Amino acid sequence: MSQPSIFWWQKYGTLAQMAQASVALLGFVAILFQINEIRSNNRATSARQAFLGYTDLAFKNPKFAAPDYDLIKQGGRDQKTQYESFVSYFLYACEEAFNAFTDKREWQASCDYDLRPHLKFLCEKNQAEPTYLATYGTDTQQWVKASMKTAGAVPPDCKLGKT
Repeated sequence: MSQPSIFWWQKYGTLAQMAQASVALLGFVAILFQINEIRSNNRATSARQAFLGYTDLAFKNPKFAAPDYDLIKQGGRDQKTQYESFVSYFLYACEEAFNAFTDKREWQASCDYDLRPHLKFLCEKNQAEPTYLATYGTDTQQWVKASMKTAGAVPPDCKLGKT
């Protein structure tokens, strides 16, 4: 008795089974894509909320948004602590924006613009406590240090140059 010949689809399944497996695989890939989009949208929403929080804080505290740092230093411990917290929140908001919007230059420009008035403080703080900037990501540290260098805010006097 001769053995009947086996076709390839009989060995691997019928055409309907192969189509079903293909559709399931495409569905799985679509779910992975959707999860990635949700993660990206959540990161963007979080960054926007952090930056809006910073903007609200700047509106409520113009003395910190456009600081006279020498006057703040003469202020008292509470005022210096409030200013440090203000700058920390600003750096956090920018860090979130940079991570969420890597391809959007307007966020970088906005943060660059708002950073300049705080460079003297950051220079002095970094000189006195080098671990302060280490609490931020590497990109944020490099951004702040490059901005200080560009503005001429270098130790020991940390005075801003003309730029």
